[in-house]
Amino acid sequence: MLRAGIVGLPNVGKSTLFNAITRTRKAEAANYPFCTIDPNVGTVVVPDARLEQLRRIAKTTVVIPAAIEFVDIAGLVKGASAGEGLGNKFLTHVREVDAIVQVVRCFDDPDVHHVSGSVDPVRDIDVVNTELILADMETATKRRERVAKDVKRGDKAAAAEEAVLARIENGLDAGKPALAVALSAEERAIAKQFFLLTDKPTIFACNVKESDLATAESNPYVLKVRDYVQTHLACEAVVISAQIESDMADLSPEEAEAFLKELGVDESGIGLLIRATYRLLGLQTYFTAGEKEVRAWTIPVGDTAPQAAGVIHSDFERGFIKAETVAFDDLVTCGSVAAAREQGLYRIEGKEYVIADGDVLLFKFNV
Repeated sequence: MLRAGIVGLPNVGKSTLFNAITRTRKAEAANYPFCTIDPNVGTVVVPDARLEQLRRIAKTTVVIPAAIEFVDIAGLVKGASAGEGLGNKFLTHVREVDAIVQVVRCFDDPDVHHVSGSVDPVRDIDVVNTELILADMETATKRRERVAKDVKRGDKAAAAEEAVLARIENGLDAGKPALAVALSAEERAIAKQFFLLTDKPTIFACNVKESDLATAESNPYVLKVRDYVQTHLACEAVVISAQIESDMADLSPEEAEAFLKELGVDESGIGLLIRATYRLLGLQTYFTAGEKEVRAWTIPVGDTAPQAAGVIHSDFERGFIKAETVAFDDLVTCGSVAAAREQGLYRIEGKEYVIADGDVLLFKFNV
């Protein structure tokens, strides 16, 4: 299962957010730096309204949603790349995740300590990114030293690697994360081999106060973050209120919905964040639906039908014959598989078929 790491400066709401996302109290949330030392890990359900519609069509009571893992990582401070605070541990834990959710404090509160003494979300982003960039510069330098001998011997693969490293190093020197360096698809594939921290897909979570959630789109801190990350980092930013989400962790879905309406909010920021992280990881969902259960299956975008079948069981991929499929929207419009088949919307696809998000599938195989 792919993992997203929750990172940021101390006291920005990381552990509170983790508890809210995972609906647990696993992470200690306290008003002092480094209350999280060892990372907490939780499995998170991906909200998907399509499951309930499929459940009604399939006439089943069993629904199994998609899931991803979130990791609550210790707060980072300036100098982490040189070992300050929990620097070495922090960088190791970031290296182990597939994507980054960087929590940014977007609220004023004199009772909540800020490690820099004031609230400035863009400065905070720069502190975190600078430490990751410094760590990546060291990694890139060591890598170039290792391939130098092969380049001198005329190794073409090593020469291609060195050229990509040079471009990335130039970007890092200019303060750009590796992900923002312009590379071709072929060069990006080479860069993946370096396992750079700033090459991980990243999303920013703007943490606002409860009283600011309904008006977050005009919050000056949120506006600054969105403008900065879109302009300089080519990343997405979503708004959450970690404290509100934590307070709702023990509420029923109906109670939580009523609570949000009282605040003037239509949807939980957590749902938006989870779905955005799912997309950030390059994932999509297909469904299987029958009287036994309706289930969401997670696959990388671009997977073919046999690869998708293999997620259910390796025998399905090994003995793949065909996939019977209908698009989710078509199935809902028709109301049943039989009706979709009558209208020519229920298709037979072979080994080359690339799965689309929302496909409802039935695999035929023989081993």
